[in-house]
Amino acid sequence: MKTTTNLVTEAWQLLERSIVYYGDRPVGTVAACDPSVEALNYDQCFVRDFVSSALVFLTHGRPEIVRNFLVETLALQSGEKQMDYFYAGRGLMPASFKVVSAEGKQYLVADFGEHAIGRVTPVDSCLWWIILLRAYVKATGDLDLAHQPEFQQGILWILKLCMADRFDMYPTMLVPDGAFMIDRRMGVDGHPLEIQTLFYAALMSARELLAPGPRNDIHIQIINQRLSILNYHMRQYYWLDARRLNTIYRYHGEEFGEGAVNKFNIYPDSIPEWTFDWMPDEGGYLAGNLGPARLDFRFFALGNLMAVVSSLTNAEESQQVMNLIEQRWDDLVGQMPMKICYPAVVDQEWKILTGCDPKNVPWSYHNGGSWPMLLWLMAAACQKTGRTDLCRRAMAIAERRLSEDEWPEYYDGKAGRYVGKASRKYQTWTIAGYLLAQDFLDNPSHLDLICFDEDPQFFDWMYRLQEF
Repeated sequence: MKTTTNLVTEAWQLLERSIVYYGDRPVGTVAACDPSVEALNYDQCFVRDFVSSALVFLTHGRPEIVRNFLVETLALQSGEKQMDYFYAGRGLMPASFKVVSAEGKQYLVADFGEHAIGRVTPVDSCLWWIILLRAYVKATGDLDLAHQPEFQQGILWILKLCMADRFDMYPTMLVPDGAFMIDRRMGVDGHPLEIQTLFYAALMSARELLAPGPRNDIHIQIINQRLSILNYHMRQYYWLDARRLNTIYRYHGEEFGEGAVNKFNIYPDSIPEWTFDWMPDEGGYLAGNLGPARLDFRFFALGNLMAVVSSLTNAEESQQVMNLIEQRWDDLVGQMPMKICYPAVVDQEWKILTGCDPKNVPWSYHNGGSWPMLLWLMAAACQKTGRTDLCRRAMAIAERRLSEDEWPEYYDGKAGRYVGKASRKYQTWTIAGYLLAQDFLDNPSHLDLICFDEDPQFFDWMYRLQEF
């Protein structure tokens, strides 16, 4: 097995090879550099994929590629987005882009989901973009970039898109199935956890980035109110632990009015059998989704880790999330960190939720597959909660296999034992995720780029609510 030093050197060489140039300027990284298969759209730069690469460049004093990426994707945001003669609203960020040459000139061509499998618009792209802009500003001190009029307008367009009035009584964001990292049909439509945690972090970022002034002060007030209500909603209704599970188990259905305890009409019989034995006494997590008569009990890794990083969960809840990962190590980490969700959906449920998707068969890809890119989020959450021992265990597992397996996109099997059947090799966010995890372990100060403190506005809001 290669030493950590050798792995880091190899990973940096591969990351350098993945850089995309627009003219002579680096503007991103391709999704994968696998020479053994047809590129398809893996030769494009995906917004969500580039985040881990961007953070690595920032922690190593190479902000120019991140600045170029932010500038160019912002320019793509303002263009027209059309599918079947329907024009989408402003504020969308592309899922991906690529550099195309024609008649001696280069152009950036963006995909807003109109070419993607299932034609799903990437809701998470605009959220990751704001979070990355904030990380760039914190790394460089270049607040002038964020305060440029076009950047301020871009942030406001995103906020308008995310916070628009709609037929919805919840403070969470309503999105279609497959609108984020899980970009295929997996029963994650409605108010999925990953979007809510990214939404929360994006609002926290936007509050820091908006320039002072009468117009923005109004938006900041709106952001503060939404943050507080969103924080309360997620902690109150998404949180699951043994005590909360027992409360749901004893719910009465068909309650009506303001005094209802079972506000979302969750039926106890809908609790999956696996949940009772799987929930540890000293642990907990945020549920995967919530809606009328619907609570998705699956554990989704990115949403829970991002909740810890962004302080959407408080200090005690964050420790309980880490306790759960430690006590259910074989299920969530196994032989390759870590499961994108647990457990996989199988049999008839798999047919209904995925539409018989042959790529999302049980324990593969988005349906319980293991994704090494999640290492960086695990490292950030572990470092923030003082549980670096867990991350070092996970890193040791990954280091035994990643290079030998040629840095694959994902792994299959209940324990993540096998390289994914359709997994690309030399996947850039696998490579960058490993480097970034190593960075967070070696340099805890780098957490400032991506972490947030608990929102003081939440406590002020809760105090006023109690007074009322």
